Amino acid sequence: MKRLHYIQHVPYESPGSILDWAHQKKIGVSSTRMYDNENFPDIESVDCLVVMGGPMRANDDKIYPWLRNEKGFIEKAIRSDKIVLGICLGSQIVANVLGSKINKNKEKEIGWFPVRLAAERGELGPLSFLPDSFTPFHWHSEIFDIPKEAKKVASSDGCDNQAFLYGNKVIGLQFHLEATDDSLAEMVKNGGKELVPGRFVQDKDTIVRTAQYIATNNAYLSKLMDRLAEF
Repeated sequence: MKRLHYIQHVPYESPGSILDWAHQKKIGVSSTRMYDNENFPDIESVDCLVVMGGPMRANDDKIYPWLRNEKGFIEKAIRSDKIVLGICLGSQIVANVLGSKINKNKEKEIGWFPVRLAAERGELGPLSFLPDSFTPFHWHSEIFDIPKEAKKVASSDGCDNQAFLYGNKVIGLQFHLEATDDSLAEMVKNGGKELVPGRFVQDKDTIVRTAQYIATNNAYLSKLMDRLAEF
């Protein structure tokens, strides 16, 4: 892997520790910031595509016409056998590109909640190192169907489909392994109105107080990127 490109939908949902990993590995980084109407690069200049989160919905093509172009670029990346990692909204967009429906989840899930593996470790490819259960950060209210020919990777009490693996190079994660202290603070600051008490919605103080999970999750993210970089 020589070049990582990321798609960012809003200023306050950055790639977080993914950028730290790329810097440490001396991997080139470029980006398309949808909120600044930036253009996509030539797909041949990209080895790994990371699609970040955002408050919009994966089905909002009519409200956000640029989603059609983004989906086209993601489809091109998949067909070109590139590494594709979708996070939160990004995972839903990638799943949609692969033909899956995106629907309202039975619960809004915001905060630190455990997920558990939902497949045999031998079927998880680059994700096989993950423990049987771990606690990442969540901020989502919708759920993707698992794409056809993809493996369901993880689930939780609040969301049945938390992650999928399509082949070995395309991954969708509803949760945020990449969250750092700074990116977490930005999400809370800009999305505070969504922190309405619920079964799977934590308040601001609880989210910040339980941020000790960040280091562990960032380590998982680094190991995942290391494995993807081997392809």
